[in-house]
Amino acid sequence: MIHRTLLGFAALSLASLVHAQTPLRVISFPGGANLPLWVAEDKGLFARERLTVKLSPTPNSVVLVQSLVEDSEDIAMAAFDNVVAYQEGQGEVKLSTTPDFFAFMGFSRGTVRLVVSPDVKDYDDLRGKTLAVDAVATGYSLVLQKLLQLGGLKEGDYRLESVGATGMRAQALMENKFSGTILTTPLEIAPESRGYRRLANAVDVLGPYQTIVGMARRRWAKGNRDALVGFIRASTEAIDWLFDPQNRAEAVAIYRTHLPNVPEDAAQRHVNALLGEREGFTRGGALDSQGMMTVLRIRSEFGLPHKTLTDPARYADEHYQQAARHR
Repeated sequence: MIHRTLLGFAALSLASLVHAQTPLRVISFPGGANLPLWVAEDKGLFARERLTVKLSPTPNSVVLVQSLVEDSEDIAMAAFDNVVAYQEGQGEVKLSTTPDFFAFMGFSRGTVRLVVSPDVKDYDDLRGKTLAVDAVATGYSLVLQKLLQLGGLKEGDYRLESVGATGMRAQALMENKFSGTILTTPLEIAPESRGYRRLANAVDVLGPYQTIVGMARRRWAKGNRDALVGFIRASTEAIDWLFDPQNRAEAVAIYRTHLPNVPEDAAQRHVNALLGEREGFTRGGALDSQGMMTVLRIRSEFGLPHKTLTDPARYADEHYQQAARHR
C-alpha cells in the first residue's frame, strides 16, 4: 500500500515537472508594437514553450533599463540604441552596476517618423521651438538630432525635453505642448489623421535603422538559456504568423482585444503599417547589421562622452536565436 502510494506521488510529481511553466518577466513600451507578444500569448505559443510571460509597461527607457539591472525584469523590448548607450557609459542615467546588456533578436526596423505641428512646414520653422523626446541622451533622440542637423539646424537652435514613452509624446504633441517629436509606427497615425505633419521618415534620410530588439543581461541569459530560446522561438513564430495574409483578420481582432479603444478601421491601418515589407516587424527575428551600423554612426556623432563605435557584434549575440530555429 505504501509502495503504491509512493509510486503514485512520484508519478504526480513527474507530471507536474513535465508541465511546469517557467515565469518570464518582460518589460516593454505600451502600444501596438507589442502585437507579436500578444499573438504569442493568445495563440498559446508561449505556453507551448512552457513559459508564463508577464508583460509590463514602462513609462520611459530609464525605468526599462533600471529594471533589468535591478533584476525586477528579465527581458526588455527596447531600441537597439539603448543597448549601445548604456554599454558605452553614454546612457541617460548612471546605473547602480556595470551593465552587461546585449541584443538577442531583432523585433522591428525603421518605422521612425519626425512628426510636427500643423503650422510647421519645414525645419526652419522648428528654430527656437521645443521638441519632445523619451530621454535626451538615448534612443530616438539622437535620430531627431541628426534629422534636425541635416535640416539645417544646429545645437542651440531648438530645445529637447524628456517626456517619456512614445504614446505620451504623441498625446503631448496633439495637445500642442511641443512643436514636434519622434513617433514610431503605429503611433504616428492618430496625429497625422488630425493634421499633424510628417516632416521625415528616418530610413529615407538615414538609411536602414534597427529599432526594437530583444534585450537582456548576458549573465541572466546564460543562466536561463532554455527560457530565452523558448521566448525567441515563440516570438518569431508569432511574427511570421502575422505576415501570413490569411491571418490578418484574426491579427486585427487580437490587436483590438488588447487595445479595445482603437476602432476597427484604425486597427486595420495600424496592423498593416506594422507589417510593411520595408519597415515594421522583422521576419524571423533577424537583427539588421546595416541598421545597427546606422545606430552606431549616429551615436558616434552625438553620444557623450564621445566614442567612435564600429562593431555591432559587441552589442549582440545571435546564438540564442540560432538555437531557437531548431526544436
